[in-house]
Amino acid sequence: MPIVIDLFAGAGGLTLGAFRAGFNVAAAVEIDEHAIETHKFNFPHTVHIKEDITTLRGKDILEKANIKQEDVAGVIGGPPCQGFSSIGHGDVNDIRNQLFVKFFEIVADIQPVFFVAENVPGIMKEKYDKIRQVAFSKIENYTILPPISVNASEYGAPTTRTRFFFIGFRNCELIKPFSVADIELNKVALKNRTNVEKALEGLQEDIRYTSMSKKEKPLAASYYREKHSQSDFYYERITAFIPKNVGNEEYIHKYNLHHMVDGCMATNHSKIVRARYAKLKYNEQDNISKSKRLDPTGFCPTLRAGTGPDKGSYQAVRPIHYKYNRVITPREAARLQGFPDWFKLPDTIWHSFRQIGNSVSPIVAEQVLSVIYQKLTI
Repeated sequence: MPIVIDLFAGAGGLTLGAFRAGFNVAAAVEIDEHAIETHKFNFPHTVHIKEDITTLRGKDILEKANIKQEDVAGVIGGPPCQGFSSIGHGDVNDIRNQLFVKFFEIVADIQPVFFVAENVPGIMKEKYDKIRQVAFSKIENYTILPPISVNASEYGAPTTRTRFFFIGFRNCELIKPFSVADIELNKVALKNRTNVEKALEGLQEDIRYTSMSKKEKPLAASYYREKHSQSDFYYERITAFIPKNVGNEEYIHKYNLHHMVDGCMATNHSKIVRARYAKLKYNEQDNISKSKRLDPTGFCPTLRAGTGPDKGSYQAVRPIHYKYNRVITPREAARLQGFPDWFKLPDTIWHSFRQIGNSVSPIVAEQVLSVIYQKLTI
C-alpha cells in the first residue's frame, strides 16, 4: 500500500478516506490531546506524533515515524481554517493562517509524489492571495491543479459542507496526468444521494437526557435491516468497509456482535427550550439558540466545531432533529458527516462535536483520494 502522511490529522476524517482509497497512513501529526486520542483508538497501527507542527521539519516527521523519504507517496492534511472562515474575524494576520504555509514547507521537505490540502472556501478570498502565493512558492517543482470546490452532498455525504481541495503532484513519472474533471467524475448521481432522514435511519431516535457518571459510556442500539432506504454506497460506508489495520478490534467486535453504537448523548434542554423547538418547521431557526430544524428530505448544513480552550471553549450551534425537540447527538452528527458507526467517538458531547466539526468527511476524502490512487504508477 502506498504510504501517506496526514498533517493536522484531527480525529481522522482524511485518514479514514485515505485508507479506504487504498493508501497506508503510516504517520499522523496532531497537537490536540483529545483529537489524537480518538485517532489512536481508531487507527492503532499508525504512528502518532503529538507535537507542535511549527517546530517540525519533514525530516523530523520521517525519523519519528521511521519512514524513508523515497517511500512516501503523499502528504495530506487540513490546516486549521479558523483564520479563513467566513464566521470568524477574517484577520489576514491571524497566526493560524501561517499553518497553511507550513503544510507546503513540509511537502517541500519530504517531496512526496502528491499532496492534498483541504480548507474552507474563505481561503480563496482576494485578501488571502498572498498567503496562498507564499505557500505555493515553496513547491515550485510541483504541478498544482486549479483549486476544486467540493460540496460533500454531491460526493455521497448527507451534508452540504463545502471545502476547497488543493492538489498537486511532483513532476515525475510516478503518477499519470489527471485533472479536476477526473475528481468530478466521482460525483454521486442525484437519485443516489443520501438525505438527512436516510442518513439517520437505524439509529435510536427517542433519546432523552440522563445524568451520567464520567465512567459510563452512553450506548444505544443501531438497527439494521436487509432492506434499507439509504444508497448502497452510503450504507456500506457507515456499517462496514473497514480497511485492514483500521479500527479497534475489540470495539468493532462488540459493534458487530451487539449493534451498539456510542455517542448517543442527548443535550439537556429545559422545558422552555423544548417548547420553542416544538414550534419550528423544517429549516426554521430558533431566535435564541440560532439552531435550525433539519429537513428530513434535505441535507445537513455544515456542522461547526465551536472554539477551543484558548478561545473560551464555546460550543457551536447544533442543528435540531427533524422529528424530536432536541439538538442532534454526537452519533447523529457523525452519521451526517459520513463517519461509520464502528468509529469510536469521544466520551463527551463537547469533544465529539468539536472533532466532528473540525474533520473532513471520510466519504469526501475517499472520493478525492481514490482518483489519485488510481493515477499512481508505483
